[in-house]
Amino acid sequence: MKLQYKTLEGKRISPKDGHYFFGYYDLQPFDKTEKYYLAHRVPFMDRLQTAGDAAEIGLITEGKFEPLATTEAWNFQQGAMLQWNPQAADREIIYNDIVDDEIVGVIMDIHTGKKRYLNRGVANVSHEYALGINMSRLYNFRPGYGYARPKDKFYNQNHPKDDGIFLIDLKSGKSKLIISLDDIWEFSGSFFDVEQKMIINHITFNTDGSRFLFLPRNFPAPGERHKTAVITANTDGSDMFILSDYGLQSHYFWKNAEDIIIFNHGKELECHMGEYNTYLIKDKTYEGSIIADGYFEEDNHMSYSPDRKLIVNDSYPDKQRLQHLRVLDVEKNVCTVIGSYYSPPSSVIDIRCDLHPRWNRTGNKVSFDSIHEGFRGIYESDISVLN
Repeated sequence: MKLQYKTLEGKRISPKDGHYFFGYYDLQPFDKTEKYYLAHRVPFMDRLQTAGDAAEIGLITEGKFEPLATTEAWNFQQGAMLQWNPQAADREIIYNDIVDDEIVGVIMDIHTGKKRYLNRGVANVSHEYALGINMSRLYNFRPGYGYARPKDKFYNQNHPKDDGIFLIDLKSGKSKLIISLDDIWEFSGSFFDVEQKMIINHITFNTDGSRFLFLPRNFPAPGERHKTAVITANTDGSDMFILSDYGLQSHYFWKNAEDIIIFNHGKELECHMGEYNTYLIKDKTYEGSIIADGYFEEDNHMSYSPDRKLIVNDSYPDKQRLQHLRVLDVEKNVCTVIGSYYSPPSSVIDIRCDLHPRWNRTGNKVSFDSIHEGFRGIYESDISVLN
């Protein structure tokens, strides 16, 4: 592995009149023309969101923010799941909101303001469908990833039969339960010695929408750490497969319809060396390999460039509280550190600001969130100079 250091100072693209962020690393903030950049604006950054706190959502263009709507269905890590509708990425956005004390998805035309509603909030979107999970239950598990209201209807149930993964038709707006938490418990719960309260933390379609991956986790006992499994399934919920049994599993990204890059223990893989690392694994198999000669041995948020030749990722703060932004050339096996940004310590872990680097659609720029200027902002680095 060749390591290079190159300073590509990120240019802030958000204004100074509030705290701006986009959200997660695996969503696309740019519209089809790359003229508009999606963003959230909130009035605070020093505490968790609570019931009644609203975030503005809107567009950034030429350094200015145009608000489009407000929502109470948001958090600091993933926002309101704000993203472009893949069927109309030049004019429609999708985000979550709360209507009549229920979490719903909204599809909005940015030019006319016209809205249509999905009967359940979205967690991931692909082509004609979206996947929904219980964001209220997630708030009780990790406030930085769930919504402060409404209350979880299944709070006192460990793995209810009426809650779990929902498939949402983007055209009709209707949803149906395709895998329940009880199904997941029956399929994978034998790992545990005693009954557990279960949650789904992350869920993502593959690149062609034929399968999805989700991370079921248990609510940990006081003083213990939760455990995570990696499970994939067909779009209709059939053919579940445990890629990795319960343990420490973290961030991941689909390279294509079959291959997944993931930070985990790799314990099921032949290349497993007994330590946590970043692996490339093939769905429905236990075939895989270590990425970057083991250079990414710590948890990170990673994603492939549109042409799959580069990987961008970040780091959590080091001893100097610096978060490092890195680009790996997969073919040349060269990793370039393109910037390091100060992250002030926080008393509440779920209000932290991870860089969450994201590619633009053409793959020559990387945008990210940061608080190194003392407020939440959105920044952009031109990486075309690396070619």
